[in-house]
Amino acid sequence: MVGLALIGMLTGCAGIDSRDRDAYQDPRDPWERYNRDMFNFNESVDQTFIKPVAKGYKKLMPEALDRGVTNFFTNMDDVTSMVNNLLQFKLTHAASDFGRVAINSTLGLFGFFDVATNMNLPRYDEDFGQTLGTWGVDSGPYLVLPVFGPSSARDGVGFVADWYTNPVTYVRPNGVQWGLKGLNLIDTRADLLGAGRVLDQAALDRYEFIRDAFLQKRQYDVYDGDPPLEDAFDD
Repeated sequence: MVGLALIGMLTGCAGIDSRDRDAYQDPRDPWERYNRDMFNFNESVDQTFIKPVAKGYKKLMPEALDRGVTNFFTNMDDVTSMVNNLLQFKLTHAASDFGRVAINSTLGLFGFFDVATNMNLPRYDEDFGQTLGTWGVDSGPYLVLPVFGPSSARDGVGFVADWYTNPVTYVRPNGVQWGLKGLNLIDTRADLLGAGRVLDQAALDRYEFIRDAFLQKRQYDVYDGDPPLEDAFDD
């Protein structure tokens, strides 16, 4: 709900006219009735709990500390990216991810400072959903996950795999682990507060807007920004 939904929505387009909505079934979204209910639930949780906390977090956190927290979790994500680049046989990208993790975890004080970017080591941000896509696994039906938001049948499987490749999952005791995951959620939501205002102004149907944007973005992710022509215009 917080991360991929709000990042992806900015590249999407508005949905079909509301008068035609009941007569149209998007073949990518056969579970639309469930997905809309879960989307509404997530929106309620966000508006009631997550967004207010994120606003307070943004207001109270000094900018340098806020950036450091974001860098820390990005460094953890680079471990997942490294594993998935290896699985995709993108060895140069995997080497860059490894270099980022090694440098940021040491010189960058566990990733609090992004030293690797200043050394021209790029991020590639791969995940297991993308890996499955490069292996030829179709996206499958669109799926809205509780709290985590937009996904698909393929990316839902990938989400589980990525959970276990993220070093935060192995932090003990469990209370500290869940505290870190909660902080990551709030930090991500705080960084995307402005994106919500864009969505409110642009979308005729928030659900369709986010769904279409997410599916389009994931297709581009799988093909590293260069999908086959027929896939690029599927939406």
